[in-house]
Amino acid sequence: MAHEFRNETDQNRYTLSVDGDLVSVLDYSVNGDAIAFPHTYTVPKHRGHGYGGELVTAAIDDVEQTSTMRIVPMCWFVGQWFDEHPEKAALLSR
Repeated sequence: MAHEFRNETDQNRYTLSVDGDLVSVLDYSVNGDAIAFPHTYTVPKHRGHGYGGELVTAAIDDVEQTSTMRIVPMCWFVGQWFDEHPEKAALLSR
């Protein structure tokens, strides 16, 4: 199964497609030196396969590797991801 991660800057979202099907979306908004993640969505028939977590991981890795922005986890799912990955806490906005 081919997993394709994209940062769709024209729509302010990260996406994950599996075998060409869109399975998960992570919306974002940029304000100065912060990026907020207000909403994560996985298509219902694709839930339970870890795609949301995979997408959040890829998005956070992208932010970390390509910018100096700090992350504001407005979505409970992203907040939970940070709870489970305390080693990434330095990326959070203060």
